[in-house]
Amino acid sequence: MATDTAERRASHVRGLKVTTLSAFAGLAAAVGSSVVTAGLDPATAATTDTALLVVLGAILVQFPLLKLLGVDVDDFSAKDYLYVGFMTFSLWFVSWGVLLSANTTI
Repeated sequence: MATDTAERRASHVRGLKVTTLSAFAGLAAAVGSSVVTAGLDPATAATTDTALLVVLGAILVQFPLLKLLGVDVDDFSAKDYLYVGFMTFSLWFVSWGVLLSANTTI
């Protein structure tokens, strides 16, 4: 019983670490995309490939960071990799869309 509770807690903490890092990486990628496309009008900035490279870099950087946080990345399945990519991309897409539509400069 105690082992089952400890395993469930460890699994929950692992999920929290992965989700939190993905969320922050998506937000950081949105700010990075805004910085990279500064000076462009929003319509041109939305179609530039460099902003997409920023989010791809944010996705790739997460795996070594997760390893530093104690998450066993070697145990990841395809579902876990897709989850990290989807969460990061989703938060980047929404946040960067808000920054573009508000026409903010950072």
